Amino acid sequence: MIRIMFVCHGNICRSPMAEFVFKDMAETEGRSGEFFVSSAATSDETVWNGKGSAVYAPARDELEKHGISCEGKLSVQLKKSDYGDYDLFIGMDSANIRNMHRIFGGDPEGKIHKLLDYTENGGDVADPWYTRDFEKTYRDVSVGCKALLDSLAGNKKIR
Repeated sequence: MIRIMFVCHGNICRSPMAEFVFKDMAETEGRSGEFFVSSAATSDETVWNGKGSAVYAPARDELEKHGISCEGKLSVQLKKSDYGDYDLFIGMDSANIRNMHRIFGGDPEGKIHKLLDYTENGGDVADPWYTRDFEKTYRDVSVGCKALLDSLAGNKKIR
């Protein structure tokens, strides 16, 4: 089983969107048993209360528009000890990648990647916290998750 953790700044928009989109795609392709998928934040801003925050309502609404539920998901913070528990850490943007390297003290096993680096164009997943364009973020996440799923089937290579 491949263990994947999607990572963004707060774990209330992009990374939970990626977590649940990827789970949905894997399920649709009959491959859900191949993966353990979760998501986390590089910051503690959404876990300050000790129990995490729910997925941000506009992100949840965008997922629901596509028939995907994120019910029960609460934000969690990435920990150094997570490095040994997962095979891949998939960040949404360059800042997430830098923060993961800082939290883990490097990436000796080459587990850290940016989601859109699995696509032909690369780049960062649009951050809807600032853009308010949750539909664009959903499109970025969907394209990236499909490319990642294809890569894990051996159909594509990372950039």
